Amino acid sequence: MGESTLEIKTLADRREFEDFFSFPWRHYADDANWAPPLLSMRRQLLDKSKHPAWKYMDGAYFAAWQSGQMVGTIAAFINHEHNRYHDENIGFFGLFESIDDEAVARGLLEAAADWVRARGAAAIRGPANFTTNEECGLLVDNFSQPVIMMPYNPPYYAALIEQAGFEKAMDVHCIYQDRETIEATDSLARLERLVKRASERSGIIVRNMNAGDKKAEFERFREIYNAAWEKNWGFIPMNDEELEALVKDLGMLVEADLAFFAEIAGEPVGFALTIPNFNEALRRAYPRPGVPEIWTMAQVAWHWKIRRAIRGVRMPLMGVKQEHRNKGVELAMLLEVMKALLPSRYDYLDSGWILETNPLIKISVSLGGQIYKTHRFYQKSLTT
Repeated sequence: MGESTLEIKTLADRREFEDFFSFPWRHYADDANWAPPLLSMRRQLLDKSKHPAWKYMDGAYFAAWQSGQMVGTIAAFINHEHNRYHDENIGFFGLFESIDDEAVARGLLEAAADWVRARGAAAIRGPANFTTNEECGLLVDNFSQPVIMMPYNPPYYAALIEQAGFEKAMDVHCIYQDRETIEATDSLARLERLVKRASERSGIIVRNMNAGDKKAEFERFREIYNAAWEKNWGFIPMNDEELEALVKDLGMLVEADLAFFAEIAGEPVGFALTIPNFNEALRRAYPRPGVPEIWTMAQVAWHWKIRRAIRGVRMPLMGVKQEHRNKGVELAMLLEVMKALLPSRYDYLDSGWILETNPLIKISVSLGGQIYKTHRFYQKSLTT
């Protein structure tokens, strides 16, 4: 395709927005690994009046057209809460999709960079859709089927982004453990010994989430989450509206026997939230524009509850309050997750993402886990 026919601009009307909305279905039509999102969740993500992050963000959507056909998308945005919390002056890009064409990708990334630069940003980072509480990072290895709430992209994206002058800012890893490995090794027994000593020393008690009081339990989760992650790279605290969105999105997926709180002297000090890999059902139901979501959800329920086609779980969130770290709380919760996995119908556990700087990675690997996927945040200076 010739570069002379390339046009990159913000969305002009509702028709262009709908093309932007549905672009992933065309882009990934021949990729069996892609898991399509529910239409309602993608609409909420893109709707600036509904997605809670837009309360503290400014941004614009861009698309690339070639010979009258949309061939790529990107969002450019300033996350004012991120910049305030981290004392930074950066912009972000997200929702990046492109055909395998350097001119298209470069044009999209330059449009995003120009947009945030014009608003005073000294650098641009991404991809992020739109905060670290959601899908973020670029998959750079093991392009197999993604788990729930993790991004997926073609292998050629990394080269396109790097050719546009972006460099690695941070990697995050996903850890894989399966029933066969846990049962074939002594990792569970070793973990039990470690947790026994830690619990005797620190008085750690681990309990399941109270399924009858999910709203209050999620509020406890938010309080611990904001305290536990406050110094993490890229983190910003979750507000009331974001908590409500999380409860709405994850509440139906949470199984109480796979979600845990750790307490010391009656105080909740840590949490481990594990959910079924909903993508396994979504991939079979294949939500798509033009199909009523009520029909899609009926198919999802069939694959999830009746056929029991979901074989794995993901632990997207774990945290321990700063003052209670190095007491074995993380190990105590990990033990309960592994013990719950073995008698369940699930065969594997994905723990992620985890910052490459987090010592929990080494602990997980020592207990039989393996780093099996890496997602990368890229950054480019806009001051030179």
